[in-house]
Amino acid sequence: MARSNSDELREMVADLSLGLTRHQAAAAPKLFQLRNRLGEATVIKLLVVVLKCFCDAVRVPDKMSAAELIETAEVLAATYTHDSIKDIVLALKEARIGGYRFYQSVDAGKVFDIVRSYFEKKADWLHAQHLDTKARSTSTEHSAVAQLAAAGAAVGGIGQRLDPSHPNHERLRRKLTITNGKARRGLLTPEQADEQRRQVQQANQRQARPDWQPHEAAARRIDSRNRAEDRRLADQYRQPTQ
Repeated sequence: MARSNSDELREMVADLSLGLTRHQAAAAPKLFQLRNRLGEATVIKLLVVVLKCFCDAVRVPDKMSAAELIETAEVLAATYTHDSIKDIVLALKEARIGGYRFYQSVDAGKVFDIVRSYFEKKADWLHAQHLDTKARSTSTEHSAVAQLAAAGAAVGGIGQRLDPSHPNHERLRRKLTITNGKARRGLLTPEQADEQRRQVQQANQRQARPDWQPHEAAARRIDSRNRAEDRRLADQYRQPTQ
């Protein structure tokens, strides 16, 4: 692989780097995971292919030999165990298209410099991602608290609604308005304001009063009078037949 000039390998690496982002590289399987699953030799071979394609893509006369490619791949595999092959691919891609100065040669020192610089930037990027996630989480929590507070206020407003048909509606409304105004100006403690609101709501409840209901005989007399009145009105307003 270190000596190969296969177009198939170059196409494979080019396809791997196409549209590659830091998010994708960070989410890709790590080198130690690939080593456990595929074996160390396979991981080194994959890195050799990536390095060989990178050297072929850089237009310089002095390039790494096969032995240097293998040694460099071995060092990368041992150093960046908790990063992915896609990280290495992205690091080399950014250097190649980002104006890195090769000065007519590509060697192991320059590859290590490129990869080290990439991971320093990645560390800053991960830190920024962490801060953004933390900020969004805090914002979400504040939003939830605000929604709960608004919901509480809405429930409180619903609880303070008065029955418009209540005979003492106007007096209760004035008392509730005065209580809320005093609470806003700090003339009442929250406990005192809540107690006065509770009293208003208690007075607002119109309970059924069985003792107000007529007894059975009186109810029959009332019903009889109502029916008689209905018949009288019907006779009075009945149109004469033609």
